[in-house]
Amino acid sequence: MAGALVLPVAAASDAAAASCARHTTGVCKANSLHPRGATPKCKDNTYSYSAHARGTCSHHRGVKYWYR
Repeated sequence: MAGALVLPVAAASDAAAASCARHTTGVCKANSLHPRGATPKCKDNTYSYSAHARGTCSHHRGVKYWYR
Protein backbone atom coordinates (compact mmCIF):
# COMPACT_ATOMS: atom_id res chain seq x y z
CA MET A 1 0.00 0.00 0.00
CA ALA A 2 2.76 2.39 -0.96
CA GLY A 3 1.87 6.07 -1.13
CA ALA A 4 -1.31 5.74 0.95
CA LEU A 5 -2.04 6.85 4.47
CA VAL A 6 -5.13 5.45 6.18
CA LEU A 7 -6.37 6.95 9.44
CA PRO A 8 -9.16 5.96 11.82
CA VAL A 9 -12.24 8.16 12.15
CA ALA A 10 -11.01 9.46 15.52
CA ALA A 11 -8.13 11.20 13.74
CA ALA A 12 -10.55 13.28 11.67
CA SER A 13 -9.89 16.55 13.46
CA ASP A 14 -9.37 18.86 10.47
CA ALA A 15 -12.79 18.29 8.88
CA ALA A 16 -14.00 19.46 5.49
CA ALA A 17 -17.40 19.11 3.84
CA ALA A 18 -17.71 17.49 0.43
CA SER A 19 -20.08 15.57 -1.74
CA CYS A 20 -19.51 11.99 -2.84
CA ALA A 21 -18.83 10.62 -6.28
CA ARG A 22 -21.65 8.78 -8.06
CA HIS A 23 -19.92 5.39 -8.15
CA THR A 24 -19.97 4.82 -4.40
CA THR A 25 -21.08 1.63 -2.69
CA GLY A 26 -22.16 3.06 0.66
CA VAL A 27 -24.71 5.65 1.68
CA CYS A 28 -23.08 9.06 1.48
CA LYS A 29 -24.76 12.18 2.78
CA ALA A 30 -24.19 15.44 0.94
CA ASN A 31 -21.71 17.70 2.75
CA SER A 32 -20.58 14.90 5.06
CA LEU A 33 -17.55 15.83 7.14
CA HIS A 34 -14.25 14.08 6.49
CA PRO A 35 -10.56 14.84 7.10
CA ARG A 36 -9.19 17.46 4.70
CA GLY A 37 -7.40 15.75 1.83
CA ALA A 38 -9.05 12.36 2.26
CA THR A 39 -10.22 10.88 -1.03
CA PRO A 40 -12.28 7.81 0.01
CA LYS A 41 -13.80 6.39 3.15
CA CYS A 42 -13.04 2.71 3.63
CA LYS A 43 -15.62 0.09 4.59
CA ASP A 44 -14.08 -0.21 8.07
CA ASN A 45 -14.75 3.55 8.58
CA THR A 46 -11.13 4.67 8.14
CA TYR A 47 -10.12 7.38 5.65
CA SER A 48 -7.51 7.10 2.91
CA TYR A 49 -5.21 9.70 1.37
CA SER A 50 -4.29 7.50 -1.56
CA ALA A 51 -3.07 9.26 -4.68
CA HIS A 52 -4.40 6.48 -6.94
CA ALA A 53 -7.58 4.38 -6.93
CA ARG A 54 -5.84 1.04 -7.43
CA GLY A 55 -5.38 -0.74 -4.11
CA THR A 56 -7.05 1.98 -2.08
CA CYS A 57 -8.51 0.58 1.17
CA SER A 58 -7.36 -2.92 0.14
CA HIS A 59 -6.53 -3.83 3.74
CA HIS A 60 -9.69 -2.12 5.03
CA ARG A 61 -12.38 -4.23 3.28
CA GLY A 62 -12.48 -1.92 0.22
CA VAL A 63 -13.82 1.56 -0.53
CA LYS A 64 -17.16 2.54 0.97
CA TYR A 65 -17.42 5.78 -1.02
CA TRP A 66 -15.25 8.34 -2.77
CA TYR A 67 -15.19 12.07 -2.07
CA ARG A 68 -15.02 14.54 -4.94
